[in-house]
Amino acid sequence: MTQLVFFLEEPSAKEMLRSIMPRILTTQIDIQYVVFEGKQDLEKRLAGRLKAWLRTDTKFIILRDQDSGNCLEIKQNLAQKCSDVNRHDVLIRIACHELESFYLGDLAAVAQAIGPSNLAKQQRKAKFRDPDKLANAPQELKKLAPEYQKISGSRAIGPLLNLDNNESTSFNVLISGLRNLVRED
Repeated sequence: MTQLVFFLEEPSAKEMLRSIMPRILTTQIDIQYVVFEGKQDLEKRLAGRLKAWLRTDTKFIILRDQDSGNCLEIKQNLAQKCSDVNRHDVLIRIACHELESFYLGDLAAVAQAIGPSNLAKQQRKAKFRDPDKLANAPQELKKLAPEYQKISGSRAIGPLLNLDNNESTSFNVLISGLRNLVRED
């Protein structure tokens, strides 16, 4: 593999991934980020993009928010779109419920990136011990860190996320999948 291509529903996911991928990779790999205009656009154009991709040494990763949908159904739908164009080895990951759940899983990183400085102690509260259960993660994050903005916040928090200790299970599954993917080569 000499290329990784991420298909993303939003620019904030790109900013977060741009900062964590150098910490995951052990060799130099070309990374491309294809950002769609939301989840409907991603799902509508995904098969065409996969089918038209010419490089054979490419591994694809899809990252999409669960929002209020059924995680398994979303993943099966995306897998079917990949299968329809004979792409069976695409890594599909769902952020449960939204990307901000990843940040709520590491409040120390949020505190260090954008404040407030005493935010890390909130991690002990029950709702932040399993942030993937929060259907309103962006609102919760905004309440805790009023300075948070999607793109600039992702750019600031991403480099500080602890890749080995995050309360978000969906973040941990993403990191594990990425590590396995790059280890395969």
